[in-house]
Amino acid sequence: MEKASDKTIITVLGKDTVGIIAKVCTYLSQQNINVLDISQTIVQGYFNMMMIVEMNGANVSFAECSGALDRIGDEMGVSIKCQKEEIFEKMHRV
Repeated sequence: MEKASDKTIITVLGKDTVGIIAKVCTYLSQQNINVLDISQTIVQGYFNMMMIVEMNGANVSFAECSGALDRIGDEMGVSIKCQKEEIFEKMHRV
């Protein structure tokens, strides 16, 4: 039987402001969540970032992480969403 992945997809979308990447990455680092891959773009003042993170050694549960990032996003005026990798893949299959 295949082991479930502890990878999580984090997406950030909103008006570009200073410190978005820093705030998200600082929180992840404090929770011992490793960033495996990151991509970000800014198009006409709108910020879009997608991260793949590893939750294996995390100090918090997926739900706690998702809630904390949601609150950080609210504080910054951006939308931050977390999705487990296996669910993300199933939703985006062609």
